[in-house]
Amino acid sequence: MPGMPRAELSRCRWAQGDPLLAAYHDDEWGVPERDPRALWEKLMLDGFQAGLAWITILRKRDAFRAAFAGFDPDTVARFGETDIATMLGNAGIVRSRAKIAATIGNARAYLAMRDAGEDFAGFVWSFVDGAPVIGDGAKALTRSPASEALSVALKQRGFKFVGPVIVYAWMQACGLVDDHETCCFRRTEP
Repeated sequence: MPGMPRAELSRCRWAQGDPLLAAYHDDEWGVPERDPRALWEKLMLDGFQAGLAWITILRKRDAFRAAFAGFDPDTVARFGETDIATMLGNAGIVRSRAKIAATIGNARAYLAMRDAGEDFAGFVWSFVDGAPVIGDGAKALTRSPASEALSVALKQRGFKFVGPVIVYAWMQACGLVDDHETCCFRRTEP
């Protein structure tokens, strides 16, 4: 809403009460992302969020970017045990061996897709026919048939920490699904 101070805007309930969440909601969440590397980064961060609050990941995002070489898949795919040990000692990130190892493996899966001529962004967006799915603005879903199918397809390509709930949250974050609440200034009407 042009001219209205950000503090006075009506937002989705989850984005209220914390300036960092509000800024993320206003500037990033639900904005269609079509860059393959950026989509991959966001999927990795959503995988790290499993079992945690998103604000935790958001507060640590810069540290994650530093630890994972800017989420450059070519670099991350070459990480080994020494890199894992370093990250396990890094209090700036979520220190989960399984999630760190999954991110390294997911970089390799991403590169395998690329090397086979499969564009990650085109692959992902094909699950919503290339355009955002507009939610009803009332129901708070945690998964959908598209997130279930995309989760299966990612797992078939070797990805880990990509269950249908994680994938649905990622689809919302990357604008494949527009789930802004009906009261939200960012809401797109169907």
